[in-house]
Amino acid sequence: MKIVADDRIPFLKGVFEPWAEVVYLPGKAITPDAVADADALIVRTRTRCDRALLENSSIRLVATATIGFDHIDPAGLEALGISWSNAPGCNADSVKDYISSALAAMPGDLENKTIGIIGAGHVGSRVAVAAAAFGMRVLLNDPPRAEAEGDEGFTGLDELLAQSDIVTLHVPLEKGGKYPTVNMADGSFFDRMRPGAWFFNSCRGEVVDEKPFLQAVANRKIAGALMDVWPGEPVLSAELLEAVDFGTPHIAGYSADGKANGTAAAVQFVAAGLGIEELKNWRPEVLPEPVYAPVIDLTGVSGRSAALKKAVLHAYDIRQDAASLRRAPENFENLRGSYWCRREFSAYTVCNAPVEAVDGLEKLGFNVE
Repeated sequence: MKIVADDRIPFLKGVFEPWAEVVYLPGKAITPDAVADADALIVRTRTRCDRALLENSSIRLVATATIGFDHIDPAGLEALGISWSNAPGCNADSVKDYISSALAAMPGDLENKTIGIIGAGHVGSRVAVAAAAFGMRVLLNDPPRAEAEGDEGFTGLDELLAQSDIVTLHVPLEKGGKYPTVNMADGSFFDRMRPGAWFFNSCRGEVVDEKPFLQAVANRKIAGALMDVWPGEPVLSAELLEAVDFGTPHIAGYSADGKANGTAAAVQFVAAGLGIEELKNWRPEVLPEPVYAPVIDLTGVSGRSAALKKAVLHAYDIRQDAASLRRAPENFENLRGSYWCRREFSAYTVCNAPVEAVDGLEKLGFNVE
């Protein structure tokens, strides 16, 4: 058996080698010639998997070690008789931690502020729990879920935009259908936002219409912005980067834990398809230790908000990633490809926390002693 895999997928090297020949290539170097005689393909978002790539290959299985799958052509693969999978929810906690860090890094107190979360799936639902841990009022907008489950618990888009101090997007990229998301954050969207609100996007760059966004910033319609995903990435618009307060190189979901989850999902799918029973429940045995001290001592910190912010920014400070991109936006792909080993909050233990902060710390994912 032969497997072709993106060489940037972590924890993968050595896993399949006892049973298959494995060829590791940069995502953009995975060509029709490279996959011609392979049985399976394991990719990230940088490899477009469609008929043009796979039509003349012997590929039977395609796995992407990512939540998103807009680089996959499901209809094209189905027509070729190729099974495929993604890794839904694999990095949801990583994105939750990323948004939590942005909230902790913002000026002022978050308690009783309103956050509007558009897209309440794996990621959005976790962001809702984190925001509530900070004492925020949470509004959820998810038309597909509201249609399937009923309107209770969901807020219409007009009302959410009018009431929210922070609006954060967690939607899939949908180019058609009943609920398209391409350019959903357009001029009308920003016009309907509460004056002085913040805007976050960490799902897909194409959901934001760039010109109206820049105009909303220039007109001070929005007070601040975060972007982790960009139209046309890895090439960045200098004007767009300059317009945001927190700009990062598509790494919201790049925790070591999230990467391990994505790789595990891909390995298990391919192993099942190739009949490798020994790998059907495979996971990385050990994850790296946190870069920062795994015990966070909050002795002397008083108040819920201060305790939560200190713990969050100890485990992950988004401002460092933002500064790295601002210094060298031309290194977008390298910053992403050689991203540091960020562990999720669950890898950290908090001790001596104020009593009033314990519940919030636990909801954020920390272990509390």
